Amino acid sequence: MAQAQRGPRERMVFSAAQLIRRDGVTATGMREVAAHAGAPRGSLQHYFPGGKEQLVNEAVGWAGRYAGKRIARFLAALDEPSPSGLFAAMARQWTDEYETSGFDSGCPVAAATVDCAATGAATRQAAAAAFATWRAPLAEALTDMGVPVARAASLATLMISTLEGAILMARAERDVRPLTTVVRELRPLLDAAVDPSA
Repeated sequence: MAQAQRGPRERMVFSAAQLIRRDGVTATGMREVAAHAGAPRGSLQHYFPGGKEQLVNEAVGWAGRYAGKRIARFLAALDEPSPSGLFAAMARQWTDEYETSGFDSGCPVAAATVDCAATGAATRQAAAAAFATWRAPLAEALTDMGVPVARAASLATLMISTLEGAILMARAERDVRPLTTVVRELRPLLDAAVDPSA
């Protein structure tokens, strides 16, 4: 959905996620969110009576839902779905962004976790829920590809945590190599998890 088609509340949540992924929570102000969203500043209090913490938590939740929904899109684009192919598609989203737009942005859930996990229980819980919202459809996709149910959730955790680490390293190094490296190195491990009798 294009930014112009969203209502003011949805635009502010989306804008908060975009600014958090670029600047982090601390540097993202309510005024900047309103300006980015093209929304009147007075509407912030109306839609987010809990203030910045509520807006941040909703932006984190949005990001988790977005990442979870992307799993189905990645799978649909694969000719022959495999765990390694899915992970490569997840990483490719970031390599494509970094190669075309630079390394200024990362994952808003990771940014909120780094900025707020020690000081804000509600934001830490929102980040944990966002990761769970991402992990569940990923684990389900792995199960559908023949990974045993008992292993799918742990592999989904491995894939997400490896991707998040590679994103951080890519931003620090201003190079996509960490992303391409983890795709290459995890390929045999991920595909070996498929039960051929499934």
